[in-house]
Amino acid sequence: MSARVAKLELTLGPVLYHWDPQDWRDFYVRMADEAPLDRVVLGEIVCSKREPFYEKLIEQVAERLERGGKTVSLASLILVSTPRERRLTEALARQTERLVEINDLAAATAAEGRAHAIGPYVNVYNELAAAVFVRCGAQRIALPPETPLDTIAAIAAALPGIPLEVFAFGKAPLAISARCYHARLEGLTKDSCRFVCSRDGDGLTVDTLDGVAFLTMNGVQTQAHACTSLIGDVDDLRAAGAAALRLSPQQGDMVAVAKTFRAVADGTMDGVEGERRLAEAYPGVPFANGFLRGAPGARQVMRA
Repeated sequence: MSARVAKLELTLGPVLYHWDPQDWRDFYVRMADEAPLDRVVLGEIVCSKREPFYEKLIEQVAERLERGGKTVSLASLILVSTPRERRLTEALARQTERLVEINDLAAATAAEGRAHAIGPYVNVYNELAAAVFVRCGAQRIALPPETPLDTIAAIAAALPGIPLEVFAFGKAPLAISARCYHARLEGLTKDSCRFVCSRDGDGLTVDTLDGVAFLTMNGVQTQAHACTSLIGDVDDLRAAGAAALRLSPQQGDMVAVAKTFRAVADGTMDGVEGERRLAEAYPGVPFANGFLRGAPGARQVMRA
């Protein structure tokens, strides 16, 4: 087991699924009380139609997390496509109470000149792109899930004062659409969706014509079927200059996930044991780290 060199922060990303509002609230209460997290990002970022279910709970949950010692950021929508969404996004970007994580360039324009963070849905694939956002006020950058290790190292070397966050656990988000796949599957339109996405708390698995699990459907969002897990890559991420690991909420035991990542990051547990414990916390789901290793994202690549 390698010696601890520098502490890696743990960030909990926003819930990507349409959970029951009470379950959503209770999830964050448990995170506040039990999970060794440094930061939590809140907000409905996938579909604005879901936002009213959580709107009245956001401030209550944010304050509970802050009492639990977590730093809270607020996140913008991934895809802004209507005038109403644009107004809501601009208002969020201009608030000053908490740092805003930008996930769409409509929000980046509104936040320009103000301190903000860049989320993993903005295409930051090299150090030049990262530098542009830093000049516009970005204080930290969460890189896209498909970012390989050598790119992380290059961006970190070019911008040593900017914390880089890496998507380290959860079903990787791959695409966003103006159409709702869940609604279409039920013969409905997006406007009359009846919130059928709420039936699938971890998204709905999509199979190939040969019956092989391939992707995950989450309303207007497409995700990987395999769950990203970089628990065995922590030492390499630290060496590359990553400052934080992002955990994306799933319906497994996210407190156990956070504790496992904390132990591996602190050097009190090795990656092999970490992988075993993650499999217990999120059973029946394949893990993958292919993107980080420059391989197809669904692969699990062993360290040399």
